[in-house]
Amino acid sequence: MWLFAGITSLSFKYSHCLIKKVIVTKLKQRSQSAGNFIKVSYVLNNERTSETLRYKSRPRVCSRTWSTDVREAAENIKKISIHVAKHLKPVSEYDFGHYLAGLIDGDGHFSTGLQLVIAFNELDASLAYFIKDKIGYGNVYKVKNKKAIILVISNRIGLLKVLNLINCKIRSENILNQINNNILFHSYFNSITKFCLNSDVDLNNYWLAGFSEADGSFQIKLITRNNRTEVRLNFQIDQKKEDLLILIKNFLGGNIGYIKSQDTYYYGSTSFGSAKKVIHYFDRFHLLSSKHINYLKWRKAYIIIQDKKHLTESGLNKIIKLKKTMNSGNAAAAEGRD
Repeated sequence: MWLFAGITSLSFKYSHCLIKKVIVTKLKQRSQSAGNFIKVSYVLNNERTSETLRYKSRPRVCSRTWSTDVREAAENIKKISIHVAKHLKPVSEYDFGHYLAGLIDGDGHFSTGLQLVIAFNELDASLAYFIKDKIGYGNVYKVKNKKAIILVISNRIGLLKVLNLINCKIRSENILNQINNNILFHSYFNSITKFCLNSDVDLNNYWLAGFSEADGSFQIKLITRNNRTEVRLNFQIDQKKEDLLILIKNFLGGNIGYIKSQDTYYYGSTSFGSAKKVIHYFDRFHLLSSKHINYLKWRKAYIIIQDKKHLTESGLNKIIKLKKTMNSGNAAAAEGRD
């Protein structure tokens, strides 16, 4: 394991085998979710069929033909502002606590060695250091032979601060069990008399932003069939269990599916109505990782569609360019799920 950005070497109690297991698991999950089409066995809780916009091309002919239902779909897209709010980070302990809880629910692990490990893409070193600086404790490490870094917090004062920040804000039962079994047994944490999950269904806070940093992906899907190019916008989150995905589906709309070959559930926004809700959320609660850039490109594609510029060849080419530049540096971004 390499030390990252000149951090001095410290005694490292955390099991190297467990770190490898956690990192490999996360990277596998990300490689499955970052915009790659996979044939799914079935879809659960499907509220409506996926909305697509079809661009029918004819060789050496400039005009484009659209079917009536596609025109109606385009006309029914709800408009969003073309302006993007100034990018802000969570400042208050309340906001940062929800963000951190979501991030840990997605990419964190509390070990028996009294340590918290959070995994990041190597592109997101600045985010790892932001979390470290906000907490005031921790060390950042580069994972050898992996496009990943980890933030490790082993100082008990730092762990106590983390627990106070995320108490009653986390939503993962797995993380709750790790905290109860691996951390709270120690007498140092006796000041925490009760540690609980957040059972509130309201996601109007930073939790989903933090959770999406770990397991979310923004996808522009272009599928060509019979000289027609279908344009789809999808926000997707993959998980081994569906409980948190159901919560997200009820908040944003969309559907939940299951990939049998990977034994994985996924949430997909699928419709433009859900896409608007996704935009409304992330315009308020900003992503802090490199995924924010992907979100802005995804948002631009939505604006092109709402303004009906996708009906032109130049508009479609802009969407194609946006798609090609999304996830370009992300280790999880494998192309070709079409």
